[in-house]
Amino acid sequence: MPRSDATSRPTPVLYRNGSVYTAADPFATAMLVDGDTVAWVGSEQAASSIADDSMEIIDVRGALVAPGFVDSHIHLTETGIALESLQLGAVTSARGLLDAVAAAPGDGPVLGHGWDETGWADPTLPSAQELEQAAGGRPVYLSRVDVHSALVSASLAQSAGLQTKDGYDGGARVTRAAHAAARLATRHMPQAELKRHQARALAEAAANGYVAVAEMGAPHIGSADDLRLAAGWNVRGEGAHFPEVLPYWGELVSTEEQARALVGQFEGGIRGLAGDLNIDGSLGSRTAALRTGYSDAAQERGALYLSVEQAAAHLAACSLAGIQGGFHVIGDAGLDAALEALDLAAQEVGEQRVRAAGHRFEHVEMADAAAVAKLAHYSVTVSAQPAFDAAWGGPGGLYERRLGERSASMNPFAAFYSAGVPVCFGSDSPVTPLRPWAGVRACVEHNNPGQRISARAAFLGHTRAGWRAARHANPMAGQLVPGAPASFAVWEVEELMVQVADGRVQSWSTDPRARTPLLPALDTGSDPVCLQTVKNGAELFASPALRS
Repeated sequence: MPRSDATSRPTPVLYRNGSVYTAADPFATAMLVDGDTVAWVGSEQAASSIADDSMEIIDVRGALVAPGFVDSHIHLTETGIALESLQLGAVTSARGLLDAVAAAPGDGPVLGHGWDETGWADPTLPSAQELEQAAGGRPVYLSRVDVHSALVSASLAQSAGLQTKDGYDGGARVTRAAHAAARLATRHMPQAELKRHQARALAEAAANGYVAVAEMGAPHIGSADDLRLAAGWNVRGEGAHFPEVLPYWGELVSTEEQARALVGQFEGGIRGLAGDLNIDGSLGSRTAALRTGYSDAAQERGALYLSVEQAAAHLAACSLAGIQGGFHVIGDAGLDAALEALDLAAQEVGEQRVRAAGHRFEHVEMADAAAVAKLAHYSVTVSAQPAFDAAWGGPGGLYERRLGERSASMNPFAAFYSAGVPVCFGSDSPVTPLRPWAGVRACVEHNNPGQRISARAAFLGHTRAGWRAARHANPMAGQLVPGAPASFAVWEVEELMVQVADGRVQSWSTDPRARTPLLPALDTGSDPVCLQTVKNGAELFASPALRS
């Protein structure tokens, strides 16, 4: 944002001739930003009366000004690497993978992301030797779309010592401990390179309207130094032009003292010991823990990576320390273990301490009514990824292939809301792209009509709920009302409307008397275009079209 020449204070900025998404006035068309704060919202007529030469005045020409998005689950370094490596989402065969590897530029490791064999006519994967030959001897690491397994070349398997690791069978595909070792072997890079990848990911987030991202670090994903680097963007000077990072570290503890000491190692720079502390894996890689076998591989049921006792000790320790704890949990058997761990932790330290800690579970894709009720009982936040349902739900999708009839109950967003479970949304980037309106649309158009939620609920889950889930100190974060942080995005939109999950209420909810703020129409075939992103009054991203 521009700064006044006369003082060190930023020049106030008046946005006008648009639509402001605010609880203060559902018909607001203008907003004044003074420094890092929203100073005023109101009508165009009132904006004309307060406008003066001391302000920068931006005519947004019908654009929407709305609270900035919060991605509640992201991996910055992985996202940056994926953005700069081979993009394999469109590959449809083993031959295609080998051709992409052979064409990879440079002379270092060949890195790629996004392949998904479940949609191939022939799901046969290339061998480690074929990858080796295609790469001309360069190490190869190609992460599957869910990042819970990968294809590796023979030379990488050898140099990373995969032969003794769980999840290695001599072939190209690696899971579990072997996958973690292979990934870490390709992540040994200078700090400057790690920083470049993180900056690339943060810039991508800013260009898509995000003002904050929850970074989910863990020992099997990257080093503690990688997370410290991510947290450092909040204090480094250049970080003023990037979204805020809300860092989590997924490492197991068993006592209050261990929990406090581990958080202390990050010098207060992390939000909790949660995120990708994996109780299980993923459905795509068949590593999510299921009560019964996979429909397309009945002999497989995934596996628990933590015992109930380990998970309970972790939750109890975090509860005593007043620290957010939690897990990555996807399968129904995985969730059973996490919920049993909550019960055991509550028996040890008391239900009130468990609830007060504000624990969070990531993903929670398979939750029945009893599980939903228990999550609500313990005030556990669910951090979910709506784009998973858009990508893998519906007839013939990955969920149906892996789970059969069980797929109909996946990602029960409406059930969470109805039971009072706190919900926030993210992308799990690089698993799905940083496209927040696609996430909102995925909630409104859930493949199970009974689990659809309104666009307003989905938008709040992608914005204000993200701040709350991270226990942010400012209770006004995530809204545009006088006195709130000036963290928002400006969007070029085709149409504004109210979109609800139940067609029976469409007519009255669009009545002006309902005073419901409007959001972009998400059924037009294209998403809103980000014109500007601002965090605490500082411009993170601006399209040339904004001030033209």
